[in-house]
Amino acid sequence: MKHSDFDVIIVGGGLVGAALALALRHSALEVAVLETAEPPACPPEDWDARVYAISRASQALLTRIGAWQALDPARLAPVSGMRIRGDRTGARLDFDALEAGCETLTHIVENRHLQAVLWQKLREAPNVTLITAVQAQALQIDAHRAALTLADGRCLHARLIVGADGANSWVRRQLAIDPLTLPYQQFGVVANFNTGKPHHGLARQWFRKDGILAWLPLPGARMSMVWSCSAAEKDALLALPAEELAQRVAAAGNHELGQLAVITPAQAFPLRLNHVPEIVRSRVALVGDAAHTVHPLAGQGVNLGFGDVATLAGILTAELPERAGDYLVLRRYERDRREAVYLMQGVCHGLQKLFNNDHPVLGDLRNWGLALTNRLPWLKRQLIRHAMDA
Repeated sequence: MKHSDFDVIIVGGGLVGAALALALRHSALEVAVLETAEPPACPPEDWDARVYAISRASQALLTRIGAWQALDPARLAPVSGMRIRGDRTGARLDFDALEAGCETLTHIVENRHLQAVLWQKLREAPNVTLITAVQAQALQIDAHRAALTLADGRCLHARLIVGADGANSWVRRQLAIDPLTLPYQQFGVVANFNTGKPHHGLARQWFRKDGILAWLPLPGARMSMVWSCSAAEKDALLALPAEELAQRVAAAGNHELGQLAVITPAQAFPLRLNHVPEIVRSRVALVGDAAHTVHPLAGQGVNLGFGDVATLAGILTAELPERAGDYLVLRRYERDRREAVYLMQGVCHGLQKLFNNDHPVLGDLRNWGLALTNRLPWLKRQLIRHAMDA
């Protein structure tokens, strides 16, 4: 059996895992990233249906690690404003970047495009080893190190194992850490469309009786849809031919972008909240969806993950390499992230329950709340700044 020694092994090379490795690229730490497959290429003619709204804080992190400036500007869509509508006439909330004294609220970027850039930078990092086309089989931890056994017989040793392997984290399961899972009985249906009218950089969101519909601007006359809906609605949307799906989505958004045409077929994924009671153990830390999930209505899931990266990388680079897996060091990361994660989970969960509800009193309350907030510029500025710095 071959042995390899590292300071940090990151299990999972998605956006968060790759960003963490890059955040450590100038440190004294020897880092390995374990991923079953390298990310697929992102052809210029294809548009990924999975997109993210990158906050100002996440953009700053991506800039520090050299990824943001390597993105193709033609694949980025700056968002200059947001229009939110309730399920009753007059219930509206409008955000504008100028109100916050900035040019943009956020940027929309495709998952595959950002992933490709992160991996390009990983290949250039002198202290990062990429291990692909193999799966982890076993994890053993003692007082001095962690041992990760791979399916091909190799055994990797490290001072610290980082689980960046998603909501169904293999690393978390090896530690027997069971998340408190609250399924929303909803699915996120995503697809991209050409639009008949310009979107002017505006993101749009409707709180409907059959779910939450969001239209996010893409470069050019294109937009990305995320429709959080029931299983029955999901099945109905996925069963529609492309032309009928475009008509259904256009009508749901009051034809604000004119006639739509499908670019990427609809896909769906289940929505749930995962509250993970522990995100660190001796020699192990969890980041990203392995550590927490939230409802996508606020578009903050990946930003929470990048927040994990910034905090954990800052702590690890300030310590001696031999202390990378010390429990007391990792506990600082857990404490620093607790408030931000709990706050975002609480806000998203509360909004989902408030708007996915037929109670007439709650209906009055939520729509009144949208209209009231829209009339309070100081409160809107606070909400904008909080979201941008998440």
